[in-house]
Amino acid sequence: MDKKLLSILCCPVTHQGLSLARADMLNKVNAAISAGELSNRDGSKLSATLVEALVTDDARLLYPVNDGIPVLLEGESIGLEQLS
Repeated sequence: MDKKLLSILCCPVTHQGLSLARADMLNKVNAAISAGELSNRDGSKLSATLVEALVTDDARLLYPVNDGIPVLLEGESIGLEQLS
């Protein structure tokens, strides 16, 4: 993802900054998706694993990035409290 674009993006819910999710976080998220344990904020169970994602500064919300395009919709965000 373009660093300049990333520097101007913010979470539409919390207005916090966003950064690329690290590999260890993506691995945890993808394991939970594969186990059928993860839903987005709209309540839909996730079935497709993530290749790339953005995470809020407080690491509470994750936004998928599809084909290099961040999906910054509140309903598509993933509450990371589900991983605990």
